[in-house]
Amino acid sequence: MTQVTPVILCGGSGTRLWPLSRSGFPKQFLVLSGDDSGQSLFQQAVARINAIATPQLHLGKTLIVTNEEHRFLALEQLREMQSEFKNLKATLLLEPAGRNTAPALSLAAFQSMVAKKADGSAEDPILVITPADQTVTNSPAFTGALQNCVAVVDADQSNQTIAILGITPMSPQTGYGYIQRSGNAGSNHEYTVKQFVEKPDAKTAQAYLDDGNYLWNSGMFVLRASTWLAALKEFRADIFGATETAWIARTTDQAGTAEFDVTFVRPDKEIFKSVPGESIDYAVIEKCPGSKYSVKMVELDAGWNDLGAWDAVWQVGKQDEHGNVTTGDAIISNSRNSLIHSSGRLVSAVGVDNLIIVETADAVLVADRANSQDVKNIVTQLEAQNREEKNLHRKVARPWGWYDSVDEGERFKVKRIQVKPGASLSLQMHHHRAEHWIVVKGVAEITNGDQVITLTENQSTYIPQGQTHRLANPGKTPLEIIEVQSGSYLGEDDIVRFEDTYGRS
Repeated sequence: MTQVTPVILCGGSGTRLWPLSRSGFPKQFLVLSGDDSGQSLFQQAVARINAIATPQLHLGKTLIVTNEEHRFLALEQLREMQSEFKNLKATLLLEPAGRNTAPALSLAAFQSMVAKKADGSAEDPILVITPADQTVTNSPAFTGALQNCVAVVDADQSNQTIAILGITPMSPQTGYGYIQRSGNAGSNHEYTVKQFVEKPDAKTAQAYLDDGNYLWNSGMFVLRASTWLAALKEFRADIFGATETAWIARTTDQAGTAEFDVTFVRPDKEIFKSVPGESIDYAVIEKCPGSKYSVKMVELDAGWNDLGAWDAVWQVGKQDEHGNVTTGDAIISNSRNSLIHSSGRLVSAVGVDNLIIVETADAVLVADRANSQDVKNIVTQLEAQNREEKNLHRKVARPWGWYDSVDEGERFKVKRIQVKPGASLSLQMHHHRAEHWIVVKGVAEITNGDQVITLTENQSTYIPQGQTHRLANPGKTPLEIIEVQSGSYLGEDDIVRFEDTYGRS
């Protein structure tokens, strides 16, 4: 039986999909692909990669490398999948800072070799690596191609083979790197990779398409954990050494429930921040052709898209007879080839062609489809102006529930807050604001200084500035309150945490 470890690379902020994708809720956690599953891109990636299991391929725990700040988004979306994958087990490797995909994969490789065989030696599973932010329309074709990649790696007794999925190009794209293949296909439909080439200009991309031996680089790889670590040590010893040092100094804790157990693994924060940032391709893969490491490619023709910009979302969406893709409350007239996404309000469009219109509670984007890659320039301006719309939506997910900033003005802010059954906020204090809480649904257990009180619907309390306090939901239904803040400073960073169920104190 072949031991396989799924690896999901779940970093990145998806700035080209602003205002829906933001650093606090990036694109991999969004439902974008236009299918009927209702799953986020992250959930689709987890489901696809776990579907390759066979009686001959045993899948270990899914390893998910993500940002520390996104751990509860990933945890909640994994929990939602329990009805489909009842035995799904996962380990979340939490990066304190983004360092690109080479250090991320290295963390997964070290983690996958923690387990011991019967003879006491380290496990050396085949790693199946995929980004969390892609979509595929033909799942059986994807599963077959990935299983072929595993077979290619498993057949090499020297542990020096890397398999990669190459995407059948549908057009002369300039936004992707390309893989040049050579020779004839092997027994598992694999080709030898001659070279990797950078993103081309339009003329070169057309030449690649006409040639027929150039495929898009998908960013999906299959190789043994030991192969990755050995190649990284050879080609980028600096990344290997710094990541290994941060890994050795890791801490581990558990999350979830008895029915759904997830492990959090944290490399040392300060050491990991010193790791050089580099991609898997640049650090290792592109250096392998012509070396002792053999790179093989299996072709994938399965409706793949990396949803790198709003134009790509339009391409994979369900288009009407005029080429329009709509989501949410949208009404259009005499318009063509446009994407209209409404998160809440009615959005109407009349007489427009080739436009992207995206509405959220606090921002609206209007862009020409041909320029959708340039949305990142808006994000850059938001960052330069230190605007919160770059990072967070008006409605913000938290491990205990969510809050929605309904209104604000000089010296006041109004929030709607929902707390999950059995959950609680941290025991905390604010230096610059006081808070009024009004219960509108459910039961609230409130710590207010030395007092602990219980409030029900239509009851309220006042938290003075500087008072230690906590909000908890002891009930079995969601708790909702309206919070009115008042004070000289109302920023989210005015929180001093003393105790926290979620490890944030």
